[in-house]
Amino acid sequence: MSSEALHVQRDKLSRKTIEMHYAIASLMEEFEAVDWYRQRADDTQDSELKAILLHNAREELEHASMILEWMRRNDKDVGEQLKAYLFKSGSIAGHEEGASDQHGL
Repeated sequence: MSSEALHVQRDKLSRKTIEMHYAIASLMEEFEAVDWYRQRADDTQDSELKAILLHNAREELEHASMILEWMRRNDKDVGEQLKAYLFKSGSIAGHEEGASDQHGL
């Protein structure tokens, strides 16, 4: 699987970088599974199967949320970005423009 491939020799990477790689690869896989379940739910004509598939998609979102929280706790930059963008109202892109203005960028 391409998400498991390292771009640098393993022995040149810190343990922290490897752990973050595991988290990122897992996060990608969780969201990919959400997408698959939702597509299948949209396509099925069986209401019970649809309910099961949507339940499974929600469980994958739970897993993704757990990984994001681990990433927030273990990477200062991730934590800062999540704090800056999550649970805000208004324009998402506008928030970025405002943040750039505040930092003189």
